[in-house]
Amino acid sequence: MLHPTDDTATSPDQPLAGGALAGRAAVEAPRPSPGKVLVRYLDLVVLALALPLFLAAGFPMLGYATAAGAWLIQRGAQALMARRAMAATDVRGKLGWTASSMLARGWFVALVVLLVGLRANDAGLAAAVLVVVLFTVYFALELALRPFEQLEARR
Repeated sequence: MLHPTDDTATSPDQPLAGGALAGRAAVEAPRPSPGKVLVRYLDLVVLALALPLFLAAGFPMLGYATAAGAWLIQRGAQALMARRAMAATDVRGKLGWTASSMLARGWFVALVVLLVGLRANDAGLAAAVLVVVLFTVYFALELALRPFEQLEARR
């Protein structure tokens, strides 16, 4: 196959500039199964399932909104920082992005819950309990899935 800017032929699986693959290799990248995606984002499923529980039990919706907002923001920050850590070229850079992300995200969620708790005790308590549940689910799955991800990365 000819590259549009030069006359050299490339095979469908030959790397192009920037590390991209030409042809079928780029299209046939393995996609995670729906089960893996569900497990990877189980904390978000728990967050969604907590909404009807909060409504039915009469828990403060400010607590749910606080926990949900803080959790979603920190998960977005985690994804962004993970990409930056993967793009770092040295170990110190990778560790720096990872460690600073963990500390900043934890402090962010804690401060948001604290501030809401100072305004409305019951909402702060509800938010804190929900965040602890979400963190427990997230952390347990991270620990459980890490060995499998390392095996896949070696292949």
